[in-house]
Amino acid sequence: MASLRPKYITFDCYGTLIYFEMAPVARVLYADRVAAADMDGFIADFSSYRLDEVLGAWKPYKDVVEGALRRTCAKWRVPYRDSDTVVVYAAIPTWQPHPDVVEPLQRIAAEYPLVILSNSMIDLIPYSVTNLRTPFHAAYTAEEAQAYKPRMQAFEYMFDKLGCGPEDVLHVSSSFRYDLMTAHDMGIKNKAFVNRGHEPLNSYYQVNEVPNIAGLAALVGL
Repeated sequence: MASLRPKYITFDCYGTLIYFEMAPVARVLYADRVAAADMDGFIADFSSYRLDEVLGAWKPYKDVVEGALRRTCAKWRVPYRDSDTVVVYAAIPTWQPHPDVVEPLQRIAAEYPLVILSNSMIDLIPYSVTNLRTPFHAAYTAEEAQAYKPRMQAFEYMFDKLGCGPEDVLHVSSSFRYDLMTAHDMGIKNKAFVNRGHEPLNSYYQVNEVPNIAGLAALVGL
């Protein structure tokens, strides 16, 4: 594997660096309303509706969660409660890094400026940055960009703020649908897919597959 030397390494946050616990929270929350045999389908629909909810005009992430929960509950004919969104959204600041993240990320940060581009909010992202225990050059949110990934506007905002172009970054994500497909379409040649097991590898998008953040460190010569 050839060593890459980008100007910036840019990251998706939730799912890639931070363990994304929305499904586990929802499983506990809806255990009294969704049969055990139906829960996997319910959770899959919740995930799909979250993606659909971010494809239009920007709105606060709490509204994204609420819209996805309401639509999932309607599809499965189970009651939605206003408290459901409160419980799910309140859990986000408590999420912690994947076990493989902090040590190699700190090593990478000593050599490269690290940047987060997250479908998050200005008041949420500091919790994740703190939990990662690593210095970041910048952390940009969908709220600032007024667009969620996978929309190109989110990436354009990041490039404008960094004063760079697609050729200057290595973009790292565990998601093709939210990040890597758009990164490919925007001309980002250097891409790393952290295979967390929640999306399959798609070789069409010309990514460097790594199993964890230690693999990313190796990819950039560390």
